[in-house]
This record gives sequence, structure tokens and C-alpha cells, in this order.
Amino acid sequence: MNWVPLVFVAFKLLVFGIGMFYAIKWHYDQGKKRKGGKTEFREVARNSAKVALIFSVALIAVGLLTYWLTKQLDLNLT
Repeated sequence: MNWVPLVFVAFKLLVFGIGMFYAIKWHYDQGKKRKGGKTEFREVARNSAKVALIFSVALIAVGLLTYWLTKQLDLNLT
């Protein structure tokens, strides 16, 4: 049963990747409609990078908080 987590993680990454692609595309298209097609690619790329960075920092923070909490409660996860 060691293959189950690999399949689920791969599927999860695929679904989130596709979802992020379409979310960014939708926001890019909405910006083009709103501004009359004057949205620059750099602006969209910069905003996408900001969101990805914020998400990554939040993910790392939650991971570190979880690690700290398990150490404080003396939980053995091995």
C-alpha cells in the first residue's frame, strides 16, 4: 500500500495545478475586459508571483506550527 500516497499526492498536485492555471487565466481575462485590453503581462505575472509567494510562506508557517505543536504535545509521529 505504499503507492497509495504517491498516487493521491500526484493527483492532488495535478488538480491544484490545473485549478491555479484556470484561476489565473480567468483573472487575466477579467482584467482585459475591465481595462479595455490594456492589462500588461508583467503586471499579471507579478501579481501571480505575489500570490504564490504568500501561499508558500503560509504553507511553511502552518508546517512549522504543526511541527512545533507535535513536539510540545510530545506526539510520536514515527
